[in-house]
Amino acid sequence: MRAIGWVVAGLFLAGPPVLAQQQIEPAAPSAFAPRRNLAYGALPEQKLDYYPPTAATRTAPPLIVFVHGGGWEHGSKDNATGAAKIRHFTSEGYAFATIDYRLVPGATVEQQAQDVATALAWLVAHARELHFDPSRMVLMGHSAGAHLAALVATDPRYMHGQDLMLDQLRGVVLLDGAAYDVPAQMAEAGRFMRPIYTEAFGTDPARQRALSPIAHTKGPNVLSFLVLHVQREDGTRQSEALAKALRAEGSKVRVESVEGQGLRGHVALNRRLGEADYPATAIVDRWLGDTFTRR
Repeated sequence: MRAIGWVVAGLFLAGPPVLAQQQIEPAAPSAFAPRRNLAYGALPEQKLDYYPPTAATRTAPPLIVFVHGGGWEHGSKDNATGAAKIRHFTSEGYAFATIDYRLVPGATVEQQAQDVATALAWLVAHARELHFDPSRMVLMGHSAGAHLAALVATDPRYMHGQDLMLDQLRGVVLLDGAAYDVPAQMAEAGRFMRPIYTEAFGTDPARQRALSPIAHTKGPNVLSFLVLHVQREDGTRQSEALAKALRAEGSKVRVESVEGQGLRGHVALNRRLGEADYPATAIVDRWLGDTFTRR
């Protein structure tokens, strides 16, 4: 049963002050080549891949930073991103980075969230070298990665620990996440998922609460969120509850239900995002356009 559980978990599982867009010199041809396995920390798991836009831009491009899912125990930047995503967003003029992070049980969820913030800090420090605009960054995560993105975007200790402020993120995109409210998620978990949540979040109610993005929405928070969910009852409830709490504190939150039922829809949202005929692609494109042009 445990083996089945982690397989299911591996699948099942949000504007800041506006800075002037950076004018840049024409890029050398090498600037358009992907750069893989860049070390953002000293540990073997702390690596990221960086994909520049596929064509030159007059200004330094915005950056999308993607956090993979996998039930906090599995997954990687290599097998959880989806080639359609990279092709689409880089062809639209965005730079795209996807990060690895330490996995449970060798690391804690707290350390995973810190890895996300550490990767963001490394990217900011290397923005000129990588040729993107650090004042225009969006954090995107799927499944467990959506939970980590939401946690980093609401609990300031992770960003502050890297001398970053939450308003250095223009926004956050959450793709069918889970555990925005950990105690509520665990209370309704079935026999396959409950061991996964227990492995990640433990049994201490105080720790479970501290790892719940919804517990940190009193602020400060990132000011713009796009929250997508498929037709999963728990995912819908979690998404709507987080959005309500964020809106109450002044964040601009758009929640969209996208096609797909249960596990099949959950997987498709990650794999198909970026395909022209997949409805979620247009939703994300519109939100990104609004977020990066908002004054």
